[in-house]
Amino acid sequence: MGSRCRSFLVALASVVLGAQTVAAQTPIKPAIVYSTGGKFDKSFNEGVSAGAEKFKAETKIPIAEFEPSNETQFEQAQRRFAQRGDDPIIAVGFAQGVALEKVAKEFPKTHFTLIDSVVNLPNVQSITFKEHEGSFLVGVAAALASKTGKVGFVGGMDIPLIRRFLCGYEQGIKYANPKAELISNMTGTTPAAWNDPGRGAELAKGQFDRGVDVVYAAAGSTGIGVLQAAKDRGKYGIGVDSNQDHLHPGTMLTSMIKRVDLAAYQSFKAMQSGSWHAGSSVLGLKEGGVDWTIDQYNEKLITPEMKAKVEQAKADIIAGKIEVHDYMSDNSCR
Repeated sequence: MGSRCRSFLVALASVVLGAQTVAAQTPIKPAIVYSTGGKFDKSFNEGVSAGAEKFKAETKIPIAEFEPSNETQFEQAQRRFAQRGDDPIIAVGFAQGVALEKVAKEFPKTHFTLIDSVVNLPNVQSITFKEHEGSFLVGVAAALASKTGKVGFVGGMDIPLIRRFLCGYEQGIKYANPKAELISNMTGTTPAAWNDPGRGAELAKGQFDRGVDVVYAAAGSTGIGVLQAAKDRGKYGIGVDSNQDHLHPGTMLTSMIKRVDLAAYQSFKAMQSGSWHAGSSVLGLKEGGVDWTIDQYNEKLITPEMKAKVEQAKADIIAGKIEVHDYMSDNSCR
């Protein structure tokens, strides 16, 4: 296990805000309510699924799962799992916060883990990420890889969380090349924006027509269309949440990963071992919660100079020498 993975697990295990702790060796019946977009979205949901599968492979404990087709099903699914005794229950995505706050109050003895939002209740563990820090790194890579000086961004639903990705990305671009131009689009203003690969491809193609040669997709399943369009046009794509480098070797520059897999895995492991705690944790570069990727699929695209520049930025962010502005702190990008 690498140092970043260990630091992530330590940070997650130390969450304790008002702490409801389970008794050691409590039998568990884990469950997951995924975000919309499907379990196999090759991004956010699939990352959570990977963590769950790791836990299941190690323990042989079955995991109940539900894939909602729309947001109105969140509350019903959470309540159904709680009623039948599933515990802990992971709710995936910021959009589940309102439903979870209601259901968690109805079932105070059930333990809930919410990924990507915060609910302050004594039986809820909330895990969020510093997406702006990871996005800064891929912004540096994008600016250095671009030959046209124009880089792109396609977001999913236009919400502050996705603008946090965009803002961090823009800061990284300007850090590496102050003269670079950023062209950005959001896919929509409703949850359907997460699951529209065709629209994602159209937006990416429009950016390519304007000179963009590197595009970052932070759009759930919609991003699959963005990355496919990049491959078709011979441009660089940047993946998100899960490591998506393998999707299109040769045109996938890198991915900004959020360790939602470890969030899910550790939640289940902590419950099993009796170390589960309620409270909030915010995981960034220092904790290993976000990062950029270099692997066998993209290593030939990352020059030594590019790697050195990105890694220096990463070290400086961790050391506090670079402060990446968080859009969600004041709904502005500096």
